[in-house]
Amino acid sequence: MSSSIAKRRRACVAAVGVAAVALSAVVAAAPAAAADPVTINLVTFNDFHGRIENDPNSAAAGIAALAGAIDQVRASNPNTVVAAAGDLVGASTFASFIQNDEPTIAALTAAGLDVSAAGNHEFDQGWADLRDRIQPAAGWQYIAANLHDRVTGAPIMPEYYTTTFDGVTIGFVGAVTDELPSLVSPTGIEDVIVGDVTENVNRVADDLRDGDPANGEADVVVLLVHEGAANVTLAAATDPSTPFGHIVTEVNDNVDAIVSGHTHLAYNHVIDGRPVISSGQYGEKFSNMAIVVDPETKALVSMVNETFSLKTGQTLNYPEDQAIKNDIVAPASAYAFERGKVSLGSITADLTRAKQANGTSENRGGESTLGNFIADVHLWAAQQTVADTQIAFMNPGGLRADLRYASSADYDAAGNVTYKEAADVQPFANGLVTLSLTGEQIRAVLEQQWQPAGASRPFLKLGVSEGFTYTFDPTAPVGQRITSITLNGEALDPQATYGVVANSFLAGGGDNFTVFAQGTNRAESGVSDLQSVVNWFDAHPVGSPDLAQRAVGVQVSAPAAPEGYVAGETITLTLSGLEFTSTEPVAGTVTATLGSASVTADINRTVTAADDLTGQATVSLVVPADIGGANEIAVTTPTGTSVLVPVTVQEPVVKIDTTTVAFANKVIARSNQQIQMTVLVWADGEKVDGTVTVYDGTTVVGTGTVGKHGVVKIKVSKLSVGSHELTAVYEGNGTFNSSSSSSWPVYIWR
Repeated sequence: MSSSIAKRRRACVAAVGVAAVALSAVVAAAPAAAADPVTINLVTFNDFHGRIENDPNSAAAGIAALAGAIDQVRASNPNTVVAAAGDLVGASTFASFIQNDEPTIAALTAAGLDVSAAGNHEFDQGWADLRDRIQPAAGWQYIAANLHDRVTGAPIMPEYYTTTFDGVTIGFVGAVTDELPSLVSPTGIEDVIVGDVTENVNRVADDLRDGDPANGEADVVVLLVHEGAANVTLAAATDPSTPFGHIVTEVNDNVDAIVSGHTHLAYNHVIDGRPVISSGQYGEKFSNMAIVVDPETKALVSMVNETFSLKTGQTLNYPEDQAIKNDIVAPASAYAFERGKVSLGSITADLTRAKQANGTSENRGGESTLGNFIADVHLWAAQQTVADTQIAFMNPGGLRADLRYASSADYDAAGNVTYKEAADVQPFANGLVTLSLTGEQIRAVLEQQWQPAGASRPFLKLGVSEGFTYTFDPTAPVGQRITSITLNGEALDPQATYGVVANSFLAGGGDNFTVFAQGTNRAESGVSDLQSVVNWFDAHPVGSPDLAQRAVGVQVSAPAAPEGYVAGETITLTLSGLEFTSTEPVAGTVTATLGSASVTADINRTVTAADDLTGQATVSLVVPADIGGANEIAVTTPTGTSVLVPVTVQEPVVKIDTTTVAFANKVIARSNQQIQMTVLVWADGEKVDGTVTVYDGTTVVGTGTVGKHGVVKIKVSKLSVGSHELTAVYEGNGTFNSSSSSSWPVYIWR
């Protein structure tokens, strides 16, 4: 921190004390009056996502209520500026989606929005769409300091925005998350360089404070950044290892406040004297920051932010702007209603996204019936034009709503799927792209589900099409977690080439799935993701969830020998990812089968964190004697899950039978005479080796090694007076079975 910056922050703090002293002096002695401080109200919101309607089933109050709140603030103080932190359009609900967010743009313009950071969803249809369609129609200015033209290096949009009230200028610096290339289709921003947020924000903020009117000047600087904290705690906002924490801790003191978004959370912190805020999502809340400035010194006296809910239960807390409600929202709703109630087909049960432990919040790290269903639909759609397409992948972030069986309206019978419901699931209008990937590249795609360090979501579960299954070891090192892949029951060949389909976002390498961008034989299908669902239901009037898990976590105990397991050895499987996390029927048990061995165990369905580990069990089975070589353990559940776990079992050895014959050199002997057994061991056509042991009953009285021609002579240890029965036992080895001779009688006297 430079000394000039440090001095400025101290001056702002001191100004509060000076104002208080001056006020007391006015009351006591009424000296010459100083200019009254200028108060500016900054109204902010973020992640609106086209929620123009008042939703009776959620906290989203609609644009008319938000505009009404803005009207109230402006009525109380004309020195009001309205700003947003991005994602105003894109991933919108049907009323706005069906008209490509034109109602949202019109309504936010009418509400008086002045400026917004560009969010990642503003780029859903590419930079050209934002530049040529959205920005010209918007009554507000999009800004971003960290986006530059790849060729010229120039900013692709204004880096800052200023407005002046009673001689005080407030400036806004914009920035979008530097994860933008992984959040939108890379082809849509191929001409854009996404720079470091902190570096570029500090550069522009410094310009606004340097006294040079040529590069803009401002008395107060606010950062509008489409990046946010992982949770609402102060620790999350200040953790320098996270993208947002890095911004909060590294943006310099020329920035007076940080207005954030992207993670859809509401928080209202003061960090090192600087407000750091976010207002949640979907127009559920807004913030009102009172900024007080001395108009003569331009010193910042105070900044106090409050966040307000637009609804309490289903009661609006602010009067709706009737012009926006009647002239923009109502016609958009009516148009969407007619378009949206068209029936596409029906479903037999819920198709849902994965859920977190609370049962409602989305978990993009979990396998879901909806993700797999959409992958099935995309595969079918691709095969209509590219018949040899074999595998489909679906990114979880492309699924924005569940497809529910229950009726949603009087015209929507239970099980009916309307156009609106289908559009709410996939609102991005991404095209389907076919391409070729090798088996090894497909394995790499699956490995990329584990996101790079620092990503806001550490794991993103891809939906996959029917017939494609795989196992993974969640404890293995990065890049080594996929343990087996099968396509229609056959192991995927690393060197073979497979036909793949994905939406254009994923096919371009979005969500850090960069391997997709390496695919060859790329072709646009000409069908959007939503249109593929419409077409599928036209050909298949009824859809049902597949309750089988297509990926299962498997940790396998290691064999005692590097050559593989042996008959009688115990194999323990630690299994995970056996259960879905929403309304699906519970599998309950899992069975592991290897040859004639089969074991069933109960499944623990406790929902885990943002991953794909829900549904855990441990199964141990003993390797049967009737198998050998490359084998597979079949892991199955009553709900249809079936994956194969490859194991190697050492081939059972078929030993050769032997015959042992033995006789002693004496039948009767004195106690001082040596007894010697001659033993012959043979097998048909084989030279026998190994050890022979001579027993007197159960007592060992001599041993020897089979020699040439299978003969060994063994001296027997001294025997007691009396009768004895001597038996020779060939012990056998890895090649030959053991065998025993008949007993030989010996009598010892005196």
